[in-house]
Amino acid sequence: MEQYIVGGFIAFVFALTYRYRYSVYKLNDKISDDANEGGQIKSSENVIVGRKDGPPDVVIVGAGVAGSALAYSLAKDGRIVQVIERDLTQPDRIVGELLQPGGYIKLRELGMEECVSGIDSQKVYGYTLYKEGRYAKLTYPLKEYSSDVSGRSFHHGRFIQRLRQKAASLPNVRMEQGTVTSLIEEKGTVKGVKYKNKDGEDVKTYAPLTIVCDGCFSNLRKNLCIPQVKVVSHFVGMVLNLENGNLPHPNHGHVILANPSPVLFYPVSSTEVRCLVDVPGQKMPSISNGDMAKYLTTKVAPQLPNELRDAFIEQIEKGDIRSMPNRSMPASPLPTPGAVLLGDAFNMRHPLTGGGMTVALADVVVLRDLLRGVLDFNDAEGLTKHLESFYTLRKPVASTINTLAGALYKVFCPEPDQASREMREACFDYLSLGGMCSQGPIALLSGLNPKPMSLVAHFFAVAIYGVGRLLLPFPSPKRLLLGVQLLSSAYGIIFPIVKSEGVRQMFFPITIPAYNRGASVVMKSAMFDMIT
Repeated sequence: MEQYIVGGFIAFVFALTYRYRYSVYKLNDKISDDANEGGQIKSSENVIVGRKDGPPDVVIVGAGVAGSALAYSLAKDGRIVQVIERDLTQPDRIVGELLQPGGYIKLRELGMEECVSGIDSQKVYGYTLYKEGRYAKLTYPLKEYSSDVSGRSFHHGRFIQRLRQKAASLPNVRMEQGTVTSLIEEKGTVKGVKYKNKDGEDVKTYAPLTIVCDGCFSNLRKNLCIPQVKVVSHFVGMVLNLENGNLPHPNHGHVILANPSPVLFYPVSSTEVRCLVDVPGQKMPSISNGDMAKYLTTKVAPQLPNELRDAFIEQIEKGDIRSMPNRSMPASPLPTPGAVLLGDAFNMRHPLTGGGMTVALADVVVLRDLLRGVLDFNDAEGLTKHLESFYTLRKPVASTINTLAGALYKVFCPEPDQASREMREACFDYLSLGGMCSQGPIALLSGLNPKPMSLVAHFFAVAIYGVGRLLLPFPSPKRLLLGVQLLSSAYGIIFPIVKSEGVRQMFFPITIPAYNRGASVVMKSAMFDMIT
């Protein structure tokens, strides 16, 4: 009975979603035809004569995922690109190690898929959720894709170095180690950057376009957006060396729904498994005085599956424990002539779902396609107006992944009240149903179907499923009240996140003129890729 109720609700919502998507596609087809007739951007205009010498067309601050991928993409299109990175040695981080299938598809679209090869990366086909002795296996819906499409997990630093090497392999990419100290602005237009080079000398470099993607610790974002950085929790990380090199479910990420917050396990090489323990709040037990080791041993370890507990405790005893804050920041751009903000410097979400690199690579694809339609970057005002569409075109993918990350984290880390706990129980049971109830959410999480309408439909389907569990077979006033509280809790979780992302940009982007201008350009660029 519960499944019929939930199924009927989802069918109704998905019918509305299909109707909405069909209208969008029809409108975009009309935009494309009008652009052809009006003689706007033709595919032949996207071909830029490559140059190796002379001043840069673009300065990119940061050579992480976004910076390296964008440098390679723009250089392939014939631009001269100067990349300034604070430290070109291999980074060592405990996050940024899982690339979702949607992110891998974007990497392949950029021609950089080989960057996951030669670093002992592991294919990932989905997740296994554990809760109090039960588990639910969620597999990515990959049947319609080629065999190489899957998630990829790896050591973060190895992947970054491969991206940098790929970008630097092009003769019109100049990659330099240096610390950017400030933007160079003249009459409100960014003209370039000031930086200290490897030798400590103060240097200025000028370009018509400066792209800032210097990561979560960016010191330049305050000039280009309204920063609202919030530390949601901390990840405590360690690497386990399992005896057989495999998790209980090979090639899957493992999420243990522990109290008070989840624990993640996923492979980072053929013999190593990353463990991340989420510690909620802005403060955490001290690592240096042993409080963290005690917390992990007494609070977290007893909640882990038997197959992982011994290796977990053994690694704690070795003492190689690291931590990092988990930040969240909605994208609130301040369009500035001559500059664009990208990557974690621009937009962050809780890393629970591993969506950060997918958002960054999707943004790179959108920005690359928009810039293909511009022959001359020197018209700062014209370029700024052209790039206004970037902030709206990116929304369907970015806002879906951002909202899902924030909402899932709140569901998996419930408040002490019973309604929040019921919501988490309902979420686990809903995903355990299989079929559309698991395939839909995992398609959203993986970036394979990043549709805001689908996200909201599944989220409230979980809430309604939870109410059904409470009311059937015999409702009572107490259970009815709890059901109302559960729905209220669901609304309180997702609405603030959606509001911060922008309701209109997220659900009705075609009503924004900049979106329609940019959509025609992006479609032209996609056609150009297919032809070439």
